[in-house]
Amino acid sequence: MSTSNPTHDTAVPTGRRRADVKRASQEHRTGARDAGRKPTTTILVTAILAIVAIYFLVPVYWVVINATKSSEDLFGSNGFWFGENFQLWENLKAVFAANGGIFPRWALNSVVYAGVGSVLATYFAVAAGYALAKYRFPGRRFIYVLVLGGVLVPGTAVALPLFFLFSSIGITNTYWSVLIPSLVSPFGLFLASIYSSAAVPDEMLEAGRLDGVGELGLFHRLALPQLTPAIVTVVLFQFVAIWNNYMLPLVMLADEKLYPITLGLDNWRAQTDRLPEFYQLTTGGALLSVIPLAILILVLQRFWRGGLTEGSVKG
Repeated sequence: MSTSNPTHDTAVPTGRRRADVKRASQEHRTGARDAGRKPTTTILVTAILAIVAIYFLVPVYWVVINATKSSEDLFGSNGFWFGENFQLWENLKAVFAANGGIFPRWALNSVVYAGVGSVLATYFAVAAGYALAKYRFPGRRFIYVLVLGGVLVPGTAVALPLFFLFSSIGITNTYWSVLIPSLVSPFGLFLASIYSSAAVPDEMLEAGRLDGVGELGLFHRLALPQLTPAIVTVVLFQFVAIWNNYMLPLVMLADEKLYPITLGLDNWRAQTDRLPEFYQLTTGGALLSVIPLAILILVLQRFWRGGLTEGSVKG
């Protein structure tokens, strides 16, 4: 009668069982993702995304192509292909030299408006969103509804009332008249509130309080690291919104030296009827104005995607 080693008999099957369980788990997750997904649905979704991508990329492609053309080629050739003369560098040099070299000043103004405005607006929005998500106080629901109402109000609707308000205190036609309204981001506050509810555990905050950490310390030392994806998302949205803002600077500013790029390019475009060379300046300036946004999106896109989806996959 033979005897067997129990340890030897169970070691290999146990390892195999673990591998089988791991493989079955992976197959289950894959099957869960693929469940209910038909080939026609995949094709339809892909087609819609392709159409949306074309819708957004075609204007950028047009700007890139036409920034390389002369005045004759701009009107005498196909708008979606290069002309006979490639003069991109000449057009860009003309952009920087026009009006006494005003374009770099416009670019710097846009960086100040969008950079300072987006950073401060994000900090205020994240702090307020965190407070709405993690504290219970009278009027909290009313403030939340007020914020949602602010998301629905377009910026153009408040530009004129803000002009009258700032005019009464004497800060129109200054950097402050554009910066101060840029510090408010209802959408950023709403997003930060939703993300704080999912990403900042109440148990972590209670543990911090038991260790003697103050409320500001809880926010800066414990909450902010958890909210990094949401912070980057709000910064990106707010930067793009301020960079592309046209109506508010148009209402507030009269000094050309305070113009952002959007208002400066429109000023050039308005002169094209009597000075056709401003077509090249406007097109070349539009190309240069897109570059900072493209760089910012490419650098922050991984944080952006994580910020929009991470809260939804936490279990």
